[in-house]
Amino acid sequence: MTVPGRPTGGDKRKAVNTNKGTKCAKRTKRDKRLRVPVLPEEERVIKAKACEAGLAVAEYLRNLGLGYTVPSIIDNRQVDALLKINADLGRLGGLIKLWLTNDERTKYIGKSQLYMTLGTIQETQSVMLKEIVKLRK
Repeated sequence: MTVPGRPTGGDKRKAVNTNKGTKCAKRTKRDKRLRVPVLPEEERVIKAKACEAGLAVAEYLRNLGLGYTVPSIIDNRQVDALLKINADLGRLGGLIKLWLTNDERTKYIGKSQLYMTLGTIQETQSVMLKEIVKLRK
């Protein structure tokens, strides 16, 4: 006896987590396997890249083989670090702008203070560049 809307044993589709929401998500069961011989080092690199992308190895290789771009997952802590550095650059830029407008509040700031602020901006840019290089690895 079959129940309408319920997958049968011969059906290659399977219901996924029917308890969530009112919509029943379905996916096709993958029953074919491909064997790809690799060197131990290649296996390590493939597994590491799949982990970096947040995907299972099979899903990672399937996406690459089908020509899809593999999504990149960036560590939230690295993004937060870049946002903090960007905020520091914005504040330092604001200080220089204030000094260049000859505002009353900055009339006692000399060239040495301006050069020190510019040096801080360069240091901050270097830190930001290092963080970006870390993200690319």
